[in-house]
Amino acid sequence: MRKVFQADLQQIGEELIEMANQVATAMDRAWDSLANADVELAQEVIAADAKIDFLQNQLDERAIDTLALQGPVASDLRMIVGSLRMSASLERMGDLARHLAQLARLRFPQPAIPERISATFSEMARIDIQIAQAVARLLDTRDLKIAAEIIELNHEVDRLHSSVFARIAEADWDASAPTTVDVSLTSRYLERFGDHGVSVARKVTYLVTGEWDPSDA
Repeated sequence: MRKVFQADLQQIGEELIEMANQVATAMDRAWDSLANADVELAQEVIAADAKIDFLQNQLDERAIDTLALQGPVASDLRMIVGSLRMSASLERMGDLARHLAQLARLRFPQPAIPERISATFSEMARIDIQIAQAVARLLDTRDLKIAAEIIELNHEVDRLHSSVFARIAEADWDASAPTTVDVSLTSRYLERFGDHGVSVARKVTYLVTGEWDPSDA
């Protein structure tokens, strides 16, 4: 019975890593579709989000079955409950990538992001992809140096997010209302993507140390 239990835990861990890798790919392709007004790629990203949703459902069902049938205690219980919460964060990251692709599709054939601010968003997307890739490594290794790296990367995303709102508040910002909304939403999607990566990092830290960060409640 214990071997079955350990196999279930390993499978849950592998599925979390797969979700993180899928999310990194989703953000990479979603930003590409938005930056280049590529509606075909956008549609592929939107369709691929169903796979991330499927992985979450599969993982959650496995975790709930393990809770019901194996009666885990202590650290094993933390692992299963933490996995349920991490899968929710990863699924949300996939949704945020999908939102970017949906915006690209909505505005096609016009670009959704003005040229004058696109470099800031390119940098935010680049860092978000790094965060998702780091999350996959963290889930695989439980190396808390990677968790600290994710948090630092997210600080940079937050800084860029703030700079976007400062830019659109300047007197010389003359973009149309729809474009301003698109810029605001894009910045918010990219900022929240990083936040969910941090949420996963803090949950892994809890699994390793047993110490809960109240800011992630």
